[in-house]
Amino acid sequence: MSDSGTDFDPVGVVIDWLDACRQRRLVDLLELYADEATLDCCDGGRFVRRSGLLRYWQGKLQAATSAAFELHEVLPEGDCVILDYLDYDGTAAQTKFWFDEDGKISRTRCTPLGRAGLRSNAA
Repeated sequence: MSDSGTDFDPVGVVIDWLDACRQRRLVDLLELYADEATLDCCDGGRFVRRSGLLRYWQGKLQAATSAAFELHEVLPEGDCVILDYLDYDGTAAQTKFWFDEDGKISRTRCTPLGRAGLRSNAA
């Protein structure tokens, strides 16, 4: 995903992000983001830089349900990675991740999918 020669695995970064969320490791989660990262939330909010991300994630991780951050699918697509999962409150969500040349998350944008929005692997 980078033309600068920096080698990183964007899907691996997304899995690390999900693990940090699942384990409520706020410091590790914030380390995955670039200094100037933006987070566009599905409720219309925009959170910018470390201070904004801290405000956003601190509350979400504290309020997370036991079903939160369950992985359903992760796929690279064009210049981003798409993650389908259960959000902090257990609802189905999709987040798109973009990265900088250093392999840090530069931008995320989430979209709610609703409780029935994820494909079930149990058929």
